[in-house]
Amino acid sequence: MKKLIINTDGGSRGNPGPAGIGVVIRDEQEHIVFEHGTYIGHNTNNVAEYSALIKALETARDMQATDLLVRMDSELIVKQMQGLYKIKEPSLQTLASKVLTLNRHFNSVKFTHVRRELNKEADFQVNKALDAQASL
Repeated sequence: MKKLIINTDGGSRGNPGPAGIGVVIRDEQEHIVFEHGTYIGHNTNNVAEYSALIKALETARDMQATDLLVRMDSELIVKQMQGLYKIKEPSLQTLASKVLTLNRHFNSVKFTHVRRELNKEADFQVNKALDAQASL
């Protein structure tokens, strides 16, 4: 059994606007084993949040994880993944479907909402990617 703890964040400046994703993955002892931030073009906050989640799940799959704890500061995405909120936007339905397909690679995936201040490292990755893109 290989459990990973994942923090993801996505954001856009303008919503929609220049968007980025951030992923931080830790092992069970909370040591960082993966950090990633990248610019994803002109998108909405919600597309960025889902894109970050997809990147995290693909990475966890490639790391052969079996169980995941996913922490996000997007209450909307967490509640959608928990089945508490419907996904009405067609573009988000497509991204959510990809998440659900990726979830099948794991024994368990638990989604939990965290306050923004508890998601600083993933947020840092987003802003680092957006700042780098803005300086080009």
